[in-house]
Amino acid sequence: MLIAVDGVGAHAQAPGGNLLNPTPGGFAAPQDLPLQLTSQADGSSGTDLAPSRIGKIPTYGTPAASGASDDGYDSLNRKRKKPKPYPGAPKLKGSIGPGNSATSVPPPPRPLPPSATANKTPLAPALAGTVPGQPPRRRLKPDDDPFGAVGDYVGSFLVKSAVELNGGYDTNPGRFTTPRGSAFYMIAPELLVASQWSRHSLIADLRGSFTGYGNEFPSLDGSVSPVPVNVDRPDFTGKVAGRFDVSRDTHLLSELRLRVGTDNPGSPNIQAGLIKYPLYATTGTLLGVEQNFNRLQFTVSGTADHTAYQNSQLTDGTSTTNDDRNFNQFGGIGRVSYDLLPGVKPFGEIEGDTRVHQTPVDRNGYQRNSSGGYAKAGTTFEFSRLLIGELSVGYAMRNYQDPRLESLAGLLTSGSLVWTMTPLTTVKFLSTTSIDETTLPGTSGVLTRTYTAEVDHDFRRWLTAIGRFTYGTLDYQGDSRRDQTYSLSADLIYKLNRTFWIKGQVRRDWLESNQPNSNTASTVVMLGVRVQN
Repeated sequence: MLIAVDGVGAHAQAPGGNLLNPTPGGFAAPQDLPLQLTSQADGSSGTDLAPSRIGKIPTYGTPAASGASDDGYDSLNRKRKKPKPYPGAPKLKGSIGPGNSATSVPPPPRPLPPSATANKTPLAPALAGTVPGQPPRRRLKPDDDPFGAVGDYVGSFLVKSAVELNGGYDTNPGRFTTPRGSAFYMIAPELLVASQWSRHSLIADLRGSFTGYGNEFPSLDGSVSPVPVNVDRPDFTGKVAGRFDVSRDTHLLSELRLRVGTDNPGSPNIQAGLIKYPLYATTGTLLGVEQNFNRLQFTVSGTADHTAYQNSQLTDGTSTTNDDRNFNQFGGIGRVSYDLLPGVKPFGEIEGDTRVHQTPVDRNGYQRNSSGGYAKAGTTFEFSRLLIGELSVGYAMRNYQDPRLESLAGLLTSGSLVWTMTPLTTVKFLSTTSIDETTLPGTSGVLTRTYTAEVDHDFRRWLTAIGRFTYGTLDYQGDSRRDQTYSLSADLIYKLNRTFWIKGQVRRDWLESNQPNSNTASTVVMLGVRVQN
C-alpha cells in the first residue's frame, strides 16, 4: 500500500544494475542503493552545483606531501605495504618495470628416456605415485656405492662378511734365483663388525688368507735348499677397537690385535733346509685415554705385545727352536693435536718402548734386548672430501744391549692420502716405516720403508680397474746388505651385483740386492670370485 506524505505522490523504485558488483567503499555504489529514486522528486536534474568560493581560501588539486599515502614510500623512506584487493575483486597483475621480472616461459618438456616407455612390471598405484591426490614422491639420493656390501644387523651391530676364492699361477713362489713355478689357490675370508650406538664404539676387523701351491720344491742336487719344500703360507690380521665415552670431552680407548704370518719369501731370515715356513704370532693390547680441551686434544696410551715363533722343521727330520726370536715389547705413546682450521689438524707424537727376548743370547751369541722409540710431527687434513689423509715426518732410534750391535736410527716417514680426482677416479698414496728384527749375525735390525701409489678408475659403476706400484727399501744396519723391492700390478673387477664380484690380477715382483745370487723375480696371474654380504 502506497502512502502519500505532504501531498506528494509515491514514486516507483527499482534496484540498481550493479548492486552485487563489489566496489571499494561498500557493496553498492551510492547511486545504486536499493531505495534509490529513478528520478528526482521535484523533477530537477540530479546535478549539484559547485559550492561558492567567495570569501574562502583557495585550494589546489595536488595536496601537500605527507606520510598518509597508501603506496610507495612514506616520509621516513619506509616501503609501504602493497594495497590489498577488495574481497571478491580480481587481483591486479604488476606491470613490468624496474624491480619486476617478466614471467618466464617454461622450457619445452624434454623427451622421455627409453627406460620410461619400456615394458615394465606393473606397479601398484601407491608405489608408482599415480593415486589421485597423492603428493609426488621424493626422489632418493643416488647411492655412492651401488655395488657395495649391505651387511646384516645383529642387534645393535652391523655385520659385513666376505670371502674370496682365487686361483692362478706363480712363476716363482719360493723366490729362487732360478725361477720354479707352480699353480696355486687362495682363500681369503673377511669379517667386519661395527656398533651402531649413539655413544661409545666397538669395531672388529678380521682379515685372513691361505695360499696353497700345487707343487713342492725339494732340492735338485741334494744339497740344503734356502727355500722350504712346502711354501704354503697362511696370513691373518685382526683388530678389535673400543671407545668408552666418559663425557663429551673424555674417552677411554682400548684395542686388541693379532697378527699371524711367516717370513717373506726370499728373506735372509729364513733358515736353510726347512720343510715349511715356521709361523709366528704377535698378540698385543692398547689402553689409553683421550681428553679434549676445546680445540686441543691429548692422547696417552700404553701398549704391550708378545711375539712367538714355531719351531723349525728340517728336511733331515730334526727340529730347531726359535725361542731366541721370541720377545715381549712394552711401550707408551703420547700424542697432541690441535684443530687449527676446519679440516686441518696438526699433531705431534712420541713413542718409547723396550724389547725383552725370551733368551738373553740368540743363536749367534748376540744379546738382542733393546730399547728405542720415535718422534714425529705432521698433520691430518680433509678438503671438501676431495683430498683427505695424514702426512708426518720424524726420526726413529733403537739401542741394543750388546755393545757389538750399533744403534739403529733413520728418518721416519709415514703418510696416507686419498684424492678423489673425479667421481670415477681415485688416487691413493701410502707410506710406512718400521724397525724389524733380524737373525743375521752382527746386524742390529732392518729399517724398512715402503711407498705405494694406486689409481682406481670406474669405467662403469660395475667395472673397475686398479693400477698399483710399490717400492720398498730394506736397510740391514750393521751389515752391508741393501735390498730394494718393486711390485707392479693391474687389477680388473667386474661387479655382477652387491653379492658377487669377479676379480682378475696380473702382478710382477722384483727383489734387487747388492749381495750376490740374491736377486729374484716373479710373475703372478690370478682370477677369482668374491662373495660378500
